[in-house]
Amino acid sequence: MVAACRRPGVSSAAVALSHSINANLLRRWVSEAERAEGIAVKPLEPATLAREAFIALPAAARPAPSPPIQIEVRRGATTVIVQWPLTALHECSLWLRELLK
Repeated sequence: MVAACRRPGVSSAAVALSHSINANLLRRWVSEAERAEGIAVKPLEPATLAREAFIALPAAARPAPSPPIQIEVRRGATTVIVQWPLTALHECSLWLRELLK
């Protein structure tokens, strides 16, 4: 696993995931192996970190908002119009059931 991580372009996190171990543990093993061989582990330049940390992902389109539920109640000369968000369909049905008792 350490040798696989040292190949160019290989993600140590991907190697760790494929072997079902923690990525931090594998990275520590790589660092220890490099120290044992006398290889200096140099930190990445800040510009390199920023460039490698950014991954462009396609943005998912948001669904169009659904129209609200609209209930019109007439009692004699009085009319009441109530609008409920579609996400509160259950609460609307409970309210309507109580109203019609």
